[in-house]
Amino acid sequence: MRAIVIGGGVGGATAALALRRIGAEVTVYEAYADPAGDVGAWVSLAANGLRAVDALGGLAAVRAAGFEIERQRMWSAGGMLIGDVPRGRRSSDTLRSVTLMRARLVAALRAAAVEAGAAIVTGARLVGAGETGNGVRVTLESGATETADVLVAADGIWSTVRGLLDPAAPVPQYAGLYSVSGVSRLDGVDPGVFNLTFARNGAFLHVRAGDEVWWSAQVNSPVAPPRVGVDDATRLRELSRLYAEEVVPATILAATTSLQPTAVMHVLDPVATWHSDRIVIIGDAAHPVGAGQGASMAIEDGLALAAALQRAPSVAEALRRYDAERRPRITKVLSSAEDNRSAKRAGPVRRRLQATLMRIFVPMFYEKATAWLYAYEPAELAK
Repeated sequence: MRAIVIGGGVGGATAALALRRIGAEVTVYEAYADPAGDVGAWVSLAANGLRAVDALGGLAAVRAAGFEIERQRMWSAGGMLIGDVPRGRRSSDTLRSVTLMRARLVAALRAAAVEAGAAIVTGARLVGAGETGNGVRVTLESGATETADVLVAADGIWSTVRGLLDPAAPVPQYAGLYSVSGVSRLDGVDPGVFNLTFARNGAFLHVRAGDEVWWSAQVNSPVAPPRVGVDDATRLRELSRLYAEEVVPATILAATTSLQPTAVMHVLDPVATWHSDRIVIIGDAAHPVGAGQGASMAIEDGLALAAALQRAPSVAEALRRYDAERRPRITKVLSSAEDNRSAKRAGPVRRRLQATLMRIFVPMFYEKATAWLYAYEPAELAK
Protein backbone atom coordinates (compact mmCIF):
# COMPACT_ATOMS: atom_id res chain seq x y z
CA MET A 1 0.00 0.00 0.00
CA ARG A 2 1.18 3.49 -0.85
CA ALA A 3 -0.01 6.35 1.35
CA ILE A 4 0.33 10.11 0.98
CA VAL A 5 0.03 12.16 4.16
CA ILE A 6 -0.67 15.88 3.89
CA GLY A 7 0.66 17.79 6.89
CA GLY A 8 3.71 17.00 8.98
CA GLY A 9 2.48 18.18 12.38
CA VAL A 10 1.50 15.96 15.30
CA GLY A 11 -1.29 14.12 13.46
CA GLY A 12 0.53 13.74 10.17
CA ALA A 13 3.80 12.56 11.69
CA THR A 14 1.96 10.06 13.89
CA ALA A 15 -0.05 8.76 10.93
CA ALA A 16 3.16 8.34 8.92
CA LEU A 17 4.79 6.40 11.75
CA ALA A 18 1.72 4.20 12.26
CA LEU A 19 1.36 3.50 8.53
CA ARG A 20 5.00 2.49 8.32
CA ARG A 21 4.40 0.09 11.21
CA ILE A 22 1.86 -1.77 9.02
CA GLY A 23 4.24 -1.82 6.06
CA ALA A 24 2.82 1.01 3.96
CA GLU A 25 5.05 3.13 1.74
CA VAL A 26 4.57 6.65 3.09
CA THR A 27 5.39 10.14 1.86
CA VAL A 28 4.48 13.17 3.95
CA TYR A 29 4.06 16.55 2.25
CA GLU A 30 4.36 19.51 4.60
CA ALA A 31 3.94 23.13 3.53
CA TYR A 32 6.37 24.58 6.05
CA ALA A 33 10.00 23.98 6.95
CA ASP A 34 11.19 21.65 9.66
CA PRO A 35 10.06 22.77 13.13
CA ALA A 36 13.50 23.98 14.20
CA GLY A 37 11.95 27.03 15.84
CA ASP A 38 8.71 27.44 17.71
CA VAL A 39 5.65 25.75 16.26
CA GLY A 40 2.93 26.99 18.55
CA ALA A 41 3.68 27.12 22.25
CA TRP A 42 3.75 24.30 24.78
CA VAL A 43 1.38 21.36 24.83
CA SER A 44 0.57 18.46 27.13
CA LEU A 45 0.00 14.82 26.32
CA ALA A 46 -2.40 13.05 28.66
CA ALA A 47 -2.18 9.37 29.54
CA ASN A 48 -4.44 8.35 26.65
CA GLY A 49 -2.19 10.09 24.11
CA LEU A 50 0.92 8.65 25.71
CA ARG A 51 -0.47 5.12 25.48
CA ALA A 52 -0.93 5.59 21.75
CA VAL A 53 2.62 6.95 21.43
CA ASP A 54 3.88 3.96 23.41
CA ALA A 55 2.06 1.56 21.08
CA LEU A 56 4.10 3.07 18.23
CA GLY A 57 7.40 2.85 20.10
CA GLY A 58 7.80 6.60 20.59
CA LEU A 59 7.23 7.05 24.33
CA ALA A 60 10.90 7.33 25.33
CA ALA A 61 11.57 10.02 22.73
CA VAL A 62 8.54 12.06 23.78
CA ARG A 63 9.47 11.83 27.45
CA ALA A 64 13.01 12.90 26.65
CA ALA A 65 11.69 15.97 24.81
CA GLY A 66 9.63 17.20 27.78
CA PHE A 67 8.93 16.64 31.45
CA GLU A 68 6.31 14.82 33.48
CA ILE A 69 3.52 16.58 35.34
CA GLU A 70 2.10 14.81 38.39
CA ARG A 71 -0.74 17.08 39.54
CA GLN A 72 -3.19 19.69 38.30
CA ARG A 73 -4.28 22.47 40.62
CA MET A 74 -7.25 24.65 39.78
CA TRP A 75 -7.54 28.12 41.32
CA SER A 76 -10.31 30.69 41.54
CA ALA A 77 -9.78 34.29 40.43
CA GLY A 78 -9.37 35.20 44.09
CA GLY A 79 -6.55 32.69 44.56
CA MET A 80 -8.57 30.00 46.36
CA LEU A 81 -7.65 26.39 45.60
CA ILE A 82 -10.63 24.78 43.86
CA GLY A 83 -9.15 21.34 43.30
CA ASP A 84 -5.94 19.29 43.24
CA VAL A 85 -6.21 16.25 40.94
CA PRO A 86 -3.98 13.91 38.91
CA ARG A 87 -2.93 15.68 35.71
CA GLY A 88 -4.28 14.08 32.54
CA ARG A 89 -4.74 10.61 34.03
CA ARG A 90 -6.51 8.48 36.59
CA SER A 91 -4.80 8.26 39.97
CA SER A 92 -4.15 4.54 39.34
CA ASP A 93 -2.42 5.21 36.00
CA THR A 94 1.33 4.56 35.89
CA LEU A 95 1.78 7.05 33.04
CA ARG A 96 2.29 10.72 33.89
CA SER A 97 1.23 13.57 31.63
CA VAL A 98 4.13 15.01 29.62
CA THR A 99 4.45 18.73 28.86
CA LEU A 100 6.76 19.93 26.09
CA MET A 101 7.12 22.54 23.39
CA ARG A 102 5.00 21.64 20.37
CA ALA A 103 8.04 22.00 18.12
CA ARG A 104 9.89 19.34 20.10
CA LEU A 105 6.90 16.98 19.97
CA VAL A 106 6.61 17.40 16.21
CA ALA A 107 10.36 16.91 15.79
CA ALA A 108 10.32 13.72 17.88
CA LEU A 109 7.40 12.23 15.95
CA ARG A 110 8.90 13.18 12.59
CA ALA A 111 12.23 11.64 13.55
CA ALA A 112 10.50 8.40 14.56
CA ALA A 113 8.56 8.35 11.26
CA VAL A 114 11.72 8.90 9.21
CA GLU A 115 13.60 6.26 11.18
CA ALA A 116 10.74 3.88 10.41
CA GLY A 117 11.16 4.59 6.69
CA ALA A 118 8.73 7.41 5.90
CA ALA A 119 9.78 10.23 3.57
CA ILE A 120 8.99 13.79 4.66
CA VAL A 121 9.04 16.52 2.02
CA THR A 122 8.82 20.09 3.33
CA GLY A 123 7.92 23.20 1.37
CA ALA A 124 5.27 21.21 -0.54
CA ARG A 125 1.68 22.48 -0.35
CA LEU A 126 -1.32 20.52 -1.65
CA VAL A 127 -3.70 22.42 -3.93
CA GLY A 128 -5.85 19.61 -5.30
CA ALA A 129 -6.80 15.98 -4.77
CA GLY A 130 -9.20 13.51 -6.32
CA GLU A 131 -9.90 9.83 -6.60
CA THR A 132 -8.90 7.84 -9.67
CA GLY A 133 -10.18 4.45 -10.73
CA ASN A 134 -8.03 2.58 -8.23
CA GLY A 135 -6.44 5.22 -6.03
CA VAL A 136 -6.00 8.93 -5.44
CA ARG A 137 -4.05 11.67 -7.18
CA VAL A 138 -2.79 14.82 -5.48
CA THR A 139 -1.56 18.04 -7.05
CA LEU A 140 1.04 20.17 -5.32
CA GLU A 141 1.50 23.92 -5.58
CA SER A 142 4.65 23.30 -7.62
CA GLY A 143 2.52 21.62 -10.29
CA ALA A 144 3.83 18.14 -9.47
CA THR A 145 1.34 15.30 -9.13
CA GLU A 146 1.57 12.11 -7.10
CA THR A 147 -0.59 9.02 -6.82
CA ALA A 148 -1.28 6.63 -3.96
CA ASP A 149 -3.76 4.09 -2.63
CA VAL A 150 -4.91 6.37 0.19
CA LEU A 151 -4.61 10.06 1.06
CA VAL A 152 -4.48 10.98 4.75
CA ALA A 153 -5.01 14.68 5.36
CA ALA A 154 -3.71 16.05 8.65
CA ASP A 155 -3.63 19.62 7.37
CA GLY A 156 -5.05 21.33 10.42
CA ILE A 157 -8.06 23.44 11.26
CA TRP A 158 -7.77 25.37 7.98
CA SER A 159 -7.70 22.10 6.04
CA THR A 160 -7.75 22.29 2.26
CA VAL A 161 -8.75 18.64 1.95
CA ARG A 162 -11.83 19.06 4.17
CA GLY A 163 -13.28 21.45 1.60
CA LEU A 164 -12.34 19.12 -1.25
CA LEU A 165 -14.19 16.26 0.41
CA ASP A 166 -17.26 18.41 1.05
CA PRO A 167 -17.58 21.93 -0.37
CA ALA A 168 -20.33 22.56 2.21
CA ALA A 169 -18.07 21.62 5.14
CA PRO A 170 -18.04 24.11 8.04
CA VAL A 171 -15.30 26.70 8.29
CA PRO A 172 -13.52 27.79 11.49
CA GLN A 173 -15.05 30.58 13.57
CA TYR A 174 -13.44 32.72 16.25
CA ALA A 175 -13.99 31.05 19.64
CA GLY A 176 -14.09 34.22 21.71
CA LEU A 177 -10.65 33.45 23.16
CA TYR A 178 -7.11 34.25 22.16
CA SER A 179 -3.91 32.95 23.67
CA VAL A 180 -0.54 34.50 24.44
CA SER A 181 2.18 32.25 25.85
CA GLY A 182 5.54 33.11 27.30
CA VAL A 183 8.46 32.22 29.52
CA SER A 184 9.26 33.77 32.90
CA ARG A 185 12.00 33.36 35.47
CA LEU A 186 11.05 33.41 39.13
CA ASP A 187 11.16 31.23 42.22
CA GLY A 188 8.30 29.77 44.22
CA VAL A 189 6.49 27.72 41.55
CA ASP A 190 6.19 24.05 42.49
CA PRO A 191 7.60 21.58 39.95
CA GLY A 192 5.43 18.80 38.59
CA VAL A 193 2.22 20.84 38.87
CA PHE A 194 -0.01 22.20 36.10
CA ASN A 195 -1.73 25.31 37.46
CA LEU A 196 -5.01 26.58 35.99
CA THR A 197 -6.46 29.86 37.26
CA PHE A 198 -10.01 30.81 36.26
CA ALA A 199 -9.15 34.51 36.12
CA ARG A 200 -11.46 37.46 35.62
CA ASN A 201 -10.54 37.92 31.96
CA GLY A 202 -9.86 34.34 30.98
CA ALA A 203 -7.85 31.33 32.09
CA PHE A 204 -4.18 31.56 33.05
CA LEU A 205 -2.01 28.42 32.90
CA HIS A 206 1.49 27.98 34.26
CA VAL A 207 4.02 25.20 34.93
CA ARG A 208 7.61 25.04 36.11
CA ALA A 209 9.98 23.86 33.38
CA GLY A 210 13.42 23.50 34.90
CA ASP A 211 14.57 26.98 35.91
CA GLU A 212 11.82 28.61 33.83
CA VAL A 213 8.08 29.07 34.21
CA TRP A 214 6.03 28.47 31.08
CA TRP A 215 2.71 30.29 31.03
CA SER A 216 -0.25 30.81 28.74
CA ALA A 217 -2.96 33.46 29.06
CA GLN A 218 -6.22 32.46 27.37
CA VAL A 219 -8.01 35.78 27.14
CA ASN A 220 -11.78 36.09 26.92
CA SER A 221 -12.46 38.72 24.23
CA PRO A 222 -15.43 39.27 21.89
CA VAL A 223 -13.05 40.57 19.21
CA ALA A 224 -9.97 38.74 17.96
CA PRO A 225 -6.79 40.80 18.36
CA PRO A 226 -4.33 41.45 15.53
CA ARG A 227 -1.76 38.67 15.29
CA VAL A 228 0.97 40.86 13.84
CA GLY A 229 1.99 44.48 14.05
CA VAL A 230 1.88 44.76 17.86
CA ASP A 231 5.23 44.70 19.64
CA ASP A 232 5.93 42.41 22.60
CA ALA A 233 6.11 45.24 25.13
CA THR A 234 2.61 46.42 24.18
CA ARG A 235 1.19 42.90 24.31
CA LEU A 236 2.74 42.29 27.72
CA ARG A 237 1.40 45.57 29.10
CA GLU A 238 -2.11 44.64 27.95
CA LEU A 239 -1.87 41.19 29.54
CA SER A 240 -0.56 42.72 32.76
CA ARG A 241 -3.59 45.02 32.82
CA LEU A 242 -6.02 42.18 32.19
CA TYR A 243 -4.55 39.98 34.95
CA ALA A 244 -3.63 42.75 37.41
CA GLU A 245 -6.15 41.55 40.01
CA GLU A 246 -4.80 37.97 40.12
CA VAL A 247 -1.65 37.98 42.25
CA VAL A 248 0.10 34.88 40.92
CA PRO A 249 -0.55 35.50 37.18
CA ALA A 250 0.46 39.16 37.65
CA THR A 251 3.72 38.13 39.34
CA ILE A 252 4.53 35.63 36.58
CA LEU A 253 3.79 38.16 33.85
CA ALA A 254 6.05 40.71 35.55
CA ALA A 255 8.93 38.22 35.35
CA THR A 256 8.47 37.47 31.63
CA THR A 257 11.60 37.06 29.54
CA SER A 258 10.04 36.10 26.18
CA LEU A 259 6.69 35.88 24.40
CA GLN A 260 5.22 33.56 21.78
CA PRO A 261 3.11 34.99 18.93
CA THR A 262 -0.55 35.62 19.69
CA ALA A 263 -2.72 32.62 18.77
CA VAL A 264 -6.37 33.26 17.93
CA MET A 265 -8.49 30.29 19.02
CA HIS A 266 -11.13 28.90 16.67
CA VAL A 267 -13.95 26.40 16.82
CA LEU A 268 -15.43 24.29 14.06
CA ASP A 269 -18.96 22.98 13.81
CA PRO A 270 -19.16 19.17 13.62
CA VAL A 271 -17.76 17.89 10.32
CA ALA A 272 -20.17 15.44 8.71
CA THR A 273 -17.77 14.07 6.08
CA TRP A 274 -14.45 12.69 7.29
CA HIS A 275 -13.72 10.46 4.31
CA SER A 276 -14.50 9.22 0.83
CA ASP A 277 -13.39 5.80 -0.46
CA ARG A 278 -9.71 6.84 -0.68
CA ILE A 279 -9.34 10.12 1.24
CA VAL A 280 -9.61 10.72 4.99
CA ILE A 281 -9.11 13.73 7.25
CA ILE A 282 -7.76 13.32 10.79
CA GLY A 283 -6.80 15.49 13.75
CA ASP A 284 -7.74 19.17 13.67
CA ALA A 285 -8.77 18.88 10.02
CA ALA A 286 -11.72 16.74 11.16
CA HIS A 287 -12.27 17.76 14.77
CA PRO A 288 -10.27 20.52 16.50
CA VAL A 289 -10.93 19.77 20.17
CA GLY A 290 -8.50 21.85 22.24
CA ALA A 291 -9.02 21.49 26.01
CA GLY A 292 -5.59 19.89 26.39
CA GLN A 293 -6.55 16.95 24.15
CA GLY A 294 -5.80 18.21 20.63
CA ALA A 295 -2.42 16.49 20.33
CA SER A 296 -3.58 13.32 22.10
CA MET A 297 -6.64 12.98 19.84
CA ALA A 298 -4.52 13.45 16.70
CA ILE A 299 -2.13 10.74 17.91
CA GLU A 300 -5.02 8.40 18.69
CA ASP A 301 -6.40 9.08 15.20
CA GLY A 302 -3.18 8.10 13.45
CA LEU A 303 -2.92 4.79 15.28
CA ALA A 304 -6.62 3.95 14.86
CA LEU A 305 -6.45 4.68 11.12
CA ALA A 306 -3.45 2.42 10.60
CA ALA A 307 -5.14 -0.38 12.56
CA ALA A 308 -8.27 -0.08 10.41
CA LEU A 309 -6.24 -0.16 7.19
CA GLN A 310 -4.33 -3.20 8.42
CA ARG A 311 -7.45 -5.22 9.21
CA ALA A 312 -10.05 -4.20 6.62
CA PRO A 313 -10.35 -5.95 3.23
CA SER A 314 -10.22 -2.64 1.32
CA VAL A 315 -9.25 1.00 1.82
CA ALA A 316 -12.88 2.10 1.51
CA GLU A 317 -14.00 -0.34 4.20
CA ALA A 318 -11.08 0.67 6.43
CA LEU A 319 -12.08 4.32 6.28
CA ARG A 320 -15.68 3.46 7.12
CA ARG A 321 -14.53 1.41 10.11
CA TYR A 322 -12.21 4.19 11.24
CA ASP A 323 -15.06 6.71 11.15
CA ALA A 324 -17.39 4.39 13.05
CA GLU A 325 -14.80 3.75 15.75
CA ARG A 326 -13.56 7.30 16.28
CA ARG A 327 -16.66 9.45 15.87
CA PRO A 328 -18.44 8.55 19.14
CA ARG A 329 -15.32 9.28 21.20
CA ILE A 330 -14.57 12.49 19.33
CA THR A 331 -18.17 13.68 19.75
CA LYS A 332 -17.87 13.25 23.51
CA VAL A 333 -14.50 15.02 23.62
CA LEU A 334 -15.90 17.94 21.60
CA SER A 335 -18.72 18.34 24.10
CA SER A 336 -16.24 18.36 26.97
CA ALA A 337 -14.06 20.90 25.15
CA GLU A 338 -17.00 23.27 24.71
CA ASP A 339 -17.73 23.04 28.44
CA ASN A 340 -14.07 23.89 29.05
CA ARG A 341 -14.19 26.95 26.79
CA SER A 342 -17.45 28.07 28.37
CA ALA A 343 -15.86 27.97 31.82
CA LYS A 344 -13.01 30.19 30.61
CA ARG A 345 -15.48 32.72 29.16
CA ALA A 346 -17.57 32.99 32.34
CA GLY A 347 -18.60 36.44 33.58
CA PRO A 348 -18.20 37.63 37.21
CA VAL A 349 -21.41 36.15 38.67
CA ARG A 350 -21.12 32.85 36.83
CA ARG A 351 -17.41 32.64 37.68
CA ARG A 352 -18.12 32.88 41.42
CA LEU A 353 -20.88 30.28 41.20
CA GLN A 354 -18.62 28.07 39.12
CA ALA A 355 -15.84 28.24 41.72
CA THR A 356 -18.28 27.30 44.51
CA LEU A 357 -19.65 24.32 42.58
CA MET A 358 -16.20 23.14 41.51
CA ARG A 359 -14.94 23.10 45.10
CA ILE A 360 -17.67 20.52 45.74
CA PHE A 361 -17.52 18.65 42.43
CA VAL A 362 -13.77 18.28 41.91
CA PRO A 363 -12.82 16.35 45.08
CA MET A 364 -15.85 14.07 44.89
CA PHE A 365 -16.53 13.46 41.21
CA TYR A 366 -13.74 14.78 38.93
CA GLU A 367 -11.78 11.57 38.55
CA LYS A 368 -14.87 9.44 37.92
CA ALA A 369 -16.22 11.98 35.43
CA THR A 370 -12.99 12.01 33.38
CA ALA A 371 -12.09 8.31 33.59
CA TRP A 372 -13.66 7.59 30.18
CA LEU A 373 -11.17 10.01 28.60
CA TYR A 374 -7.96 8.88 30.23
CA ALA A 375 -8.69 5.14 30.45
CA TYR A 376 -8.90 4.79 26.66
CA GLU A 377 -6.90 1.87 25.29
CA PRO A 378 -5.55 2.53 21.78
CA ALA A 379 -5.88 0.21 18.84
CA GLU A 380 -3.25 -2.49 18.53
CA LEU A 381 -1.37 -3.15 15.33
CA ALA A 382 -0.96 -6.78 14.33
CA LYS A 383 2.60 -8.02 14.43
